[in-house]
This record gives sequence, structure tokens and C-alpha cells, in this order.
Amino acid sequence: MNKYCKSGLLFLFLMSSMFLSAQNWPDGSRIKALKIAFITARLSLSSSEAEQFWPIYNEFEDKRNALRERQKSEVYSKIGNAGNLTEAEAKALLNKYLEIEEEEEETDKEFYMKLANAISARKTLLLFSAEHDFRKRLIKEMRQRQGNRGN
Repeated sequence: MNKYCKSGLLFLFLMSSMFLSAQNWPDGSRIKALKIAFITARLSLSSSEAEQFWPIYNEFEDKRNALRERQKSEVYSKIGNAGNLTEAEAKALLNKYLEIEEEEEETDKEFYMKLANAISARKTLLLFSAEHDFRKRLIKEMRQRQGNRGN
């Protein structure tokens, strides 16, 4: 059995058990545990690689989440009122948005370079598809669960 099939089976088992035992939407800690298991399996991280990978990844996630919160509070919360802003206020808001976007871009670059040096460029690239596949599966499972609630 190839490694993708094994990681897929592990993920499906974890998702099934999580949704069978949960009454409500899964909380962040359950999702995070599933994500850790999924990414570790998908990237075939050795224990020494995992020791290097997870602190870098967690630091990146914290920075990215902080930037998204900042963008939400400083930009998105004000966009709904864009029709009432002066041109100067709108430009300032647009500049704030672009500034945060640039910070996010720099954070991404720093993260991927640091990660490539720690675990390899190949596994860093595999992370892209692992995160994408995890999100797709999670959304699919949640939609199915939401659909089953209506029955």
C-alpha cells in the first residue's frame, strides 16, 4: 500500500471517529490534531523531521493568524462602510490592506525557506498539496455532516 493510501485511510478513520463521537461541530483542538496526523503522514516525517517541522509550522500559523486577525479588525470591518468613506480614508484603508498583504507574503517566503532548510524542499512542496487536501476533506466531511443533520 503506498503512503498516500495509508495516510488517506488514517485520515478517514480519524475523521469518522471524530464525527461519530461529536455532537456539534468539531472544535479547533480536534481539527488541529487531525491536521497534525494528516500532514505528518502525508509528508512521511521522521521523528527528527517532525521535531524540526512542527515548531516552525506552529510559529508560521500563529503569525499568519495574527495577520488575518489584524486584517479583519483594521480593514474588513471598515469595508462595509466604504461608500461613506472619503477618498483619502479609502486610500488609507487600501494602503493598510496592501501593507498587511505584503507582510503575509514576506511571512510566507520566510516560512517556506526556513522549512526547506529544515526538512527539504521536496517535503516543503508536498506540504502545499497536503494542506489543500486536508481542507478539501474537512470541508467535505463538514458538509456531509451538516446535510445529515437535516434528515
